[in-house]
Amino acid sequence: MGINPTTASSATVSLNIRMLFTAANDNKVGIKYGESRFTVMYRGIPLGRGNVPGFFQPAHSVRRVETTIVVDRVSLLQADAADLVRDASLNDRVEFRVVGDVGAKIRIMGLTSPGVQVSVDCTIGISPRKQSLIYKQCGFDGLTV
Repeated sequence: MGINPTTASSATVSLNIRMLFTAANDNKVGIKYGESRFTVMYRGIPLGRGNVPGFFQPAHSVRRVETTIVVDRVSLLQADAADLVRDASLNDRVEFRVVGDVGAKIRIMGLTSPGVQVSVDCTIGISPRKQSLIYKQCGFDGLTV
């Protein structure tokens, strides 16, 4: 009698996630942001990456920056794919984790400071039916000069 190992079946998932970041600069100085890269994960599984181009933000301003993360045929275990479908269709709530690093420099009267690096870690919940954000919780860590 032989024992055959079973392999977990998998499914592929494809979707587009459009993310809109709001950067508020309440300071008296301008901030120059470098290009930032973010990874979107579902239950610890990386789904895709998004890039936010660098930009300059004047003092006392709010800027909205958009990026689209294309998830193209990412292979998930059948159980994870079923969880994603259930979260989206039955619960109308999908939770993603967005992590990345943001580099920034302060600009005062034409002079630019050395760069700082901040790690961003956000948990977001979206409603697929409404195509809107339900909640977000973000943390910032690892400020290095």
